[in-house]
Amino acid sequence: MKLYINGDLSSVESGINTLTKHLNIELSTDGHPIQVKNEKGALRAANQNGIGEITFDQPVHFFRALGLWLENYHKNSEFEVSENPNFEMSGVMLDASRNAVPTVADLEKLLLKMAVMGLNTLMLYTEDTYEVKEHPYFGYMRGRYTTEELRLCDDYANKLGIEMIPCIQTLGHLREALKWNYASDFKDTDDILLVDEPRTYEFLENCIRSVSEAFTTKRIHIGMDETFQLGLGKYLENHGYVNHIEIMNRHIQKVVAITEKYGYKPMIWSDMYFPLFSKDSKYRDEKGEIHDDILAGIPDVDLVYWNYYHKEQKVYEDTIQHHKNLGSMPIFAGGAWTWNGIVPNYGKAIATTEAAMAACKKEGVKEVFVTLWGDNGAETPFSTAYPILQLFAEHAYHQQVTKEQIVERFEFCCKGNFEDFMILKYLDETPGVMKDNMNTSMTSKVTLYQDVLIGLYDENIRGLGLSEHYSKLVFEIKQAKLRNPSWAPLFDFYEQLARVLSVKAEIGLKLKESYDKKEVEVIRSFLTKLDWIQTNVDELRQKHRSIWFTDYKPFGWEVIDIRYGGVITRIDSVKYRLNEWLDGKIDRIEELEEKRLLHDGPWEIIDGLVGGNIYHRIVTAGNFSL
Repeated sequence: MKLYINGDLSSVESGINTLTKHLNIELSTDGHPIQVKNEKGALRAANQNGIGEITFDQPVHFFRALGLWLENYHKNSEFEVSENPNFEMSGVMLDASRNAVPTVADLEKLLLKMAVMGLNTLMLYTEDTYEVKEHPYFGYMRGRYTTEELRLCDDYANKLGIEMIPCIQTLGHLREALKWNYASDFKDTDDILLVDEPRTYEFLENCIRSVSEAFTTKRIHIGMDETFQLGLGKYLENHGYVNHIEIMNRHIQKVVAITEKYGYKPMIWSDMYFPLFSKDSKYRDEKGEIHDDILAGIPDVDLVYWNYYHKEQKVYEDTIQHHKNLGSMPIFAGGAWTWNGIVPNYGKAIATTEAAMAACKKEGVKEVFVTLWGDNGAETPFSTAYPILQLFAEHAYHQQVTKEQIVERFEFCCKGNFEDFMILKYLDETPGVMKDNMNTSMTSKVTLYQDVLIGLYDENIRGLGLSEHYSKLVFEIKQAKLRNPSWAPLFDFYEQLARVLSVKAEIGLKLKESYDKKEVEVIRSFLTKLDWIQTNVDELRQKHRSIWFTDYKPFGWEVIDIRYGGVITRIDSVKYRLNEWLDGKIDRIEELEEKRLLHDGPWEIIDGLVGGNIYHRIVTAGNFSL
């Protein structure tokens, strides 16, 4: 469509040019006129008497308004839409540290969609996947971003009114960074830095200087979460036992001094201060108030409250209030549930987002973002998170959000059918799993990777009818693929996953049953099925590989290759074992002699959960790496 956009364009002109292809528009003086005003207040998109109008405050509001204008113009010739942003910051945090490192081109695709959604912040979570010239082993062979790549992304984001904020780690979550010998003198434990060691702060200054050269923002996320073993390694040997909050505060003060040197205002994850929140906390006085010296010791940083586990709004409200009691309004981080498994957990992501966003609006939180973690290998493509980003974006601009709104906006912003994407959740939300999968069952992951002969999850899935469930999903996902041509490779991958699991999910149970009955010919027939699984798992691997190499740098795929290869190669050994028994060379198959038990560790099996685990705990009860 041809558009003649004029008016207050100085802050958005370069972004308009960047978005033309994405929005399928052409800028021309003989196009449909749209008059633009840059002023405080609500964003507005209208078309009245043949004249378009857009009013905006921040640049990203313009790009959302432009999308709204186009979306509504194709429905009605006359319209007026007005929205009031609920938050000063609403954005995305993308995990580029769990093997999948999105390419610059893929980040640009994300930024384009974010702009049209109206999301104004992108944090790139990089534990060791950014260049630090003084430390060549930092991010070595991990697909780290060069400084120039990050500058390109930052420049692209700025054109679209999006602030890119570096999101690094300056205490824990540094296992991959600290595994090399260069770090041996300044690590406390395998993944935590050694507090009070001068070389620690030399290292951190190098890291902070590096990101300061790549990003134009004056904000930085310095991590600090989940350092449960802080002070219990080399620090304990050097100094004896010191309370972790005391160590934490002292360390943060030193890191903040470095960030201030480079003009940064830092934020940290707040979970290590959670012990202060309980009513019986040892950090409270007889009146139940947190000790003044503890409050005074908390450094001047923004606290990021992360929670993506609860569907009860009050949980979020209470914890936001606890943060206020520490002296400031927290930033809130929710989650798109793209991690640990192969499939997005849309049920849990939607339930938790609805509750959290309602609480944030009620409590007056001003800054929010949604996390796209990639724990345990980033097996779930990050592109599956777009429906949740859309949900998050609509909450950023509306007090109440309807499903119809999300469906319509997602179709415009992402060229996808929201309901079709929701079908994917049933790869994990199977029979035996509670509604919305709130206990995070990873049914597809455990049934794909578990061994056919050893079957650690066989007892968990007994009687659930997973073969029939996945057979039905093959057809449903195939139809969804046809309705979503822009997303065909993604749906093709998940269609193949369902196809594989329609045979593989229960084959171990069936094989064990036939072996117990000594049904020789039935067992012989399994050999053909095993051939089929090998072929189709390899096809699944290739479809997954195509998505990976389209979206990410190549580093990290070797891990997924090994996982798929493990399934394929183990089936070769399964066939060998069966043939040895069928040919009378062995009188028993020991793996099938074992009684199946529920998989019960380290994650507890509770109601509504079929199973979930990290890869090496799925494939073997043996010692995988030590």
